[in-house]
Amino acid sequence: MKARGVARTRIKFCGITRSEDLASAVQAGADAVGLVFHAPSPRAVSLEQARELLGCKPAWVSVVGLFVDADAERVRSVVNALKLDCLQFHGGETREYCAQFGVPWMKALPVAPGSNIGALAGQYEGASALLLDTWKAGVAGGTGEVFDWRLVPGTLPAPLVLAGGLDADNVEAAIRSVRPYAVDVSGGIESSPGKKCFKRMQAFASAVRATDAALENEAEQQMAATR
Repeated sequence: MKARGVARTRIKFCGITRSEDLASAVQAGADAVGLVFHAPSPRAVSLEQARELLGCKPAWVSVVGLFVDADAERVRSVVNALKLDCLQFHGGETREYCAQFGVPWMKALPVAPGSNIGALAGQYEGASALLLDTWKAGVAGGTGEVFDWRLVPGTLPAPLVLAGGLDADNVEAAIRSVRPYAVDVSGGIESSPGKKCFKRMQAFASAVRATDAALENEAEQQMAATR
């Protein structure tokens, strides 16, 4: 069992495209929401849509902008137009590329069978977080598939955000196995690509909170047993 890093697992709902979904995400208890600036994605938003969504966002909820091998000027134009709390890079971007925009950033690392996650992570010094997602040929994240959590090392140089096929049914097992700083979900809370389902958001968040509470209770029982 890996050492627990935080008392509470953060929740990120990614691929928000509609103001009603943003409101539902906040009501369900999301700590962060993700906006996709990658045109091929069914969850992509324009600058105009993003401005509308940010106008609906309450305080204390972080907004993450997701890019995939975007031209640096494209990223810079979005950063200059919007107040983003973090940038998320899902392509083959280098550390130098990710760090040039003056905004905290996290790098998504695609995990395939046999991946050396520690070696991959070492290439991204300075990242605010590292997001682990399932590798699939020709797909830059959002595969809806789970990878082998046993590949995750016990320590990483930045907080771990776990993604890849998570939903309300498997997030407890994921948290118990990996003990991430945060969990990131998109397809697992949707009724169709780009359209979120409030009930699924609620179920996912409830499962995360219940798992955290159970782990806290188990830790207290273990401490009491050793006294």
